[in-house]
Amino acid sequence: MEDLPELDFDPFLRESLRDRPVSRIRLPHGEGECWLVTRYDDVRFVTSDPRFSRDIIGRPIPKMTKHFIPMDRALSFVDPPGHARVRAVVAPAFTQRAMDRLRPRVQELLDLRVDRLMAAGPPADLVEHVTSPFPLDVVSELIGVPPADRPQIRAWAQTLLTRASDETAADRARQGREAACAYFRDLAAQRRAEPRDDLMSTMVAAVDDGRIDEEELLALTTLMELNGWHAVCNNTTNMVYALLTRDGLMDRLRSEPALVPRAVDELLRWIPHKHGVGQPRIATQDVEVGGVLIRDGELVYVSYVAGNWDEQVYPDPDRIDVDRQGPPHLAFGHGPHYCVGPLLARMESEVLLSTLLNRLPDLRLAVPAEQVRWPTGVLIRGPVDLPVTW
Repeated sequence: MEDLPELDFDPFLRESLRDRPVSRIRLPHGEGECWLVTRYDDVRFVTSDPRFSRDIIGRPIPKMTKHFIPMDRALSFVDPPGHARVRAVVAPAFTQRAMDRLRPRVQELLDLRVDRLMAAGPPADLVEHVTSPFPLDVVSELIGVPPADRPQIRAWAQTLLTRASDETAADRARQGREAACAYFRDLAAQRRAEPRDDLMSTMVAAVDDGRIDEEELLALTTLMELNGWHAVCNNTTNMVYALLTRDGLMDRLRSEPALVPRAVDELLRWIPHKHGVGQPRIATQDVEVGGVLIRDGELVYVSYVAGNWDEQVYPDPDRIDVDRQGPPHLAFGHGPHYCVGPLLARMESEVLLSTLLNRLPDLRLAVPAEQVRWPTGVLIRGPVDLPVTW
């Protein structure tokens, strides 16, 4: 699968939306063919219909990379009601009320990072100083990962969320996942001995109460910590890049800062950050999707990115329109496996953009847009670095 330039929408997904919204495809690794569903309504249907199961562990499946990214007991592979049982342990930490309490601390963490950016430049790398460390600070503080350990967390996430195309890379990813698991097992033991006001202590108490088991704790922690950094880092960097390279967008927000929440939501819809198709589902009986019969036992992938660019739902989908009206986007998924922390991710993005507008009103790229570097072989896209000046 070829790497895409900048934030271009995948031409294969564009063609699929137009001509083959439910189609048979082959992926780079694994066995056999699978279905790919791309249109908004069909994606919502597949991801919410109980006849499509995420319980695929132990099955030979086609996939984007040679290794499985989530751990075997991860929420990604659990159907309701077990899925809801595990989510319920951490759900109170991600409510709107919890976000309102957390927001001042998030602002403090960001201000420290912006201070360092301003001390280093101009020019300076926004990724190095802000968009990479900031979400890692937030999710690590929430879970209880000490500052000294956070660079290692970032390294594991980068390894696990890079496409492994050969056995050497797959082994490296498996080793990284095992190391992360061992680290979080040790952290859980520390919190069992000395509980603190963090999510790890909450999850340890849930294990001791019999609500979840130790393996579910480890899988859930790995999911939240690694994705809580990696996805937010790339999405916020992409947001800033888009605002600085699309005519008029940053000026609009400078003149109307109250539009930031709407801009964040539209950017979440528009940014085609995921370079892949996530985790599959398996049909547990014959089901018709978009006029196509998917048979019992066949594997189905959905593309949330494609659903967000469905022109039947979002007219002129390739335009960033902060005034856009329409149904909720699919950037955080849909159905029972909807993202655990969308309110946190939104809040981090809103705080980041508002702070940059306020503290660096003349923020702009320090290099031509074509000189911004983009990674290769990744599952989530975002600039390697973002040189900025002000």
